[in-house]
Amino acid sequence: GDVATTTILVKHPAILIGKTSITTSNNSKSRITKFHALFVAIIFASTYAILKQHKAALFSFKKIELNRRELYFDAPSLSEVEENVRKKDILPSTDDITSSLFVRKDQRDAKAKQQRRKKSIPVYPVEKNNRKNKREDKPLNILLLYADDWRHDTLGAAGNPILKTPILDQLARDGVRFTQNCVTTSICWISRATLYSGMYLARHKFEMLGRGRTVNGTEMGYEPPKNETIYALLKHQAQYHVGHAGKLGLWLEIDQHLHLDYFVDEDGWHYRDIGGGKVEHITEKNTADAVKFLDQRPRDKPFFLNVAYFATHAVDGDEKQYMPQNKSMELYVDDVVPIPETATEEAWKKMPYFFHDYNEGRSRWHWRFDTPEKHQIMMKNYYRMASEVDTSVGILLEKLREQNVLDETLIIFTTDNGNFHAEHGLADKWYPHQESIRVPLIIKDPRMSPNHVGTTNDDFTLNIDLAPTILGAAGLEPLPSMMGRDMSILYRDSEEHHTSAASVSSNITSKSRKYLPPAGDGDGKYHTGTDTSWRTEFFYEHPTHTNREFIPASEALVRKDYKYFYWPDFKYEQLFNIRKDPVEMNDLFQNKDYRQKIKEMRKRFRELKKLVHSDHAMIF
Repeated sequence: GDVATTTILVKHPAILIGKTSITTSNNSKSRITKFHALFVAIIFASTYAILKQHKAALFSFKKIELNRRELYFDAPSLSEVEENVRKKDILPSTDDITSSLFVRKDQRDAKAKQQRRKKSIPVYPVEKNNRKNKREDKPLNILLLYADDWRHDTLGAAGNPILKTPILDQLARDGVRFTQNCVTTSICWISRATLYSGMYLARHKFEMLGRGRTVNGTEMGYEPPKNETIYALLKHQAQYHVGHAGKLGLWLEIDQHLHLDYFVDEDGWHYRDIGGGKVEHITEKNTADAVKFLDQRPRDKPFFLNVAYFATHAVDGDEKQYMPQNKSMELYVDDVVPIPETATEEAWKKMPYFFHDYNEGRSRWHWRFDTPEKHQIMMKNYYRMASEVDTSVGILLEKLREQNVLDETLIIFTTDNGNFHAEHGLADKWYPHQESIRVPLIIKDPRMSPNHVGTTNDDFTLNIDLAPTILGAAGLEPLPSMMGRDMSILYRDSEEHHTSAASVSSNITSKSRKYLPPAGDGDGKYHTGTDTSWRTEFFYEHPTHTNREFIPASEALVRKDYKYFYWPDFKYEQLFNIRKDPVEMNDLFQNKDYRQKIKEMRKRFRELKKLVHSDHAMIF
């Protein structure tokens, strides 16, 4: 029988036995029948107990009630949360953390903990691609998992020695993980505007959050036409059911009818009061809203859902910064998070002369990392929040499996910007350093060539590529205004699109967009892409925020061997050899041996900057 029937048998075996004894009363076989009924009840009880334990191991939540607003294990009180966040050793650690992140109350006794240490709990396995059994021309569903302030190595699959992300690690094994994925501007709202438009900041011009925010006396708005966001294009041109659950990140009112069929915007908090002395966590809310969309979506059309997690973003201004869920506080208790090699006073002093304690990156370093003890507390809570997102992803993938659409869905996991974890004496993002601009990207695509499944790719993929990739999966070409490329050409067999990489590119790239000529140096190896090859360099930009002492503007020409920095507020230049100095500690700008390299990169930097700021329909 099913679980519900089993529950009745377990809790009320007398119902079955009693009913049987009535129908067989005064019968010589009554005692045998009773024995058989009791035996069946015991078997069902044992089976139910095993199923219940296995289900609890897979997922952390006791239940999801989608007609309510929270996600709904027993919500803690706010005082409990504050107490647990404040303490470092609130609960003993477990050796096996691939089990559910939020341990059920009846598993917290010593016996259950001992069992979890002895036996590895199975991790939710992402279903293998079997799309070849489906209609190849069927539109793909698209699930975008878009986290916040999450840099490239905040993944177990990326080699992080502390963090546990078993679901995302499995997703990487069943897809492709892009190791050199970067953002073109490292800050929340600009990166999100780039996601929605496919444009650099220089063109979408969303320099500052909306709702009255101004730059040079001009109130910020979202300049690209409203009907040219990926939401509007998918809804109206591709006839998708379109949803957003989580952080929109623009602080603007949007035309929901134009853009979306489902919209929930949550931003800026970790816990909030839901009444009755209970609180909810934002990752719980993000998950519940996403599950609600998946449950309520129409089954006769494809869907696009952006699950825009607020985690692992800190609560700015709160001294605790990172506030994970109450039931994940036992994670990482006994771990020691390594201190980065550039988290030193020497590295801070090597920053340009205009970096001082008023710089916002330095101020936030004081909030989080200015003592070894604080560093451990902050990073463990940051990792706990990342692990909570990992569990949430598992719940959503299981929902797709239940609906039999997992192998018909393009799944993308990425984030809006990186994060300094005390490197160079800084915290947060903004600047062109590796920790700030490199972010995770995992793609699982039913169209993926088997040869690419479980591989890594070290091409320069960018957040401007997200919009063309998403539109391509829906059968739409990128708009002429978009500046990136469909990343699926990096993992699909060329035969699927004709005969060569060139034909693949021409098939999915708008004919009105042109490639840039290669750089003058490097004999053609430095370029932003061609018909037959992927980009090997890109332009980075970030505007001045508030004033040049607070967050100075920064720009860069990024290549895999060298990176050229330009700080326009101070007309200050730097050069780093990324291959020999991946942590960017040794500025080569004053080194006479690199004068020619500086001259070449400065020239190319100016070329790219000019074209990015133009209105030419080009691919970068």
